[in-house]
Amino acid sequence: MPWVSDPAVGEELPVVERTIDAEQIARYAEASGDRNPIHLDAEFASTSQFGGIVAHGMLTLAFVSESLCLAFGKDWLESGKLKVRLKAPAYPGDVVRSWGRVVKEDASGSGGGRTLECAVGLSNGKGEELITGVATVTLP
Repeated sequence: MPWVSDPAVGEELPVVERTIDAEQIARYAEASGDRNPIHLDAEFASTSQFGGIVAHGMLTLAFVSESLCLAFGKDWLESGKLKVRLKAPAYPGDVVRSWGRVVKEDASGSGGGRTLECAVGLSNGKGEELITGVATVTLP
């Protein structure tokens, strides 16, 4: 069930806030099979352009998707689409916070459904944008 019964343009999406930690990054590496040393090896990562271990981009994107799932429930899982840009990395210890807002509605869909477009993203505790993009979801 959506976070509001009738989402409309201007509605803010639920916020998901998480602290990134090394254990979470290691678990994601194991689950995804992405064991790139930039995510796991502090010595290697210290010589990279990032200066240290960074979280997987898809790990951080999952928090945006979680917000959309909280907002639209089953409708997000069945019809949701994301188009995003990963702008900056998240580091262990960073507190990340999702944001989103319904920006457009199209009620011309077949079967009486409507499609919502949402501006979405993820920021760190310094207010830096890590992810920005657009999500669309079709509601019955």
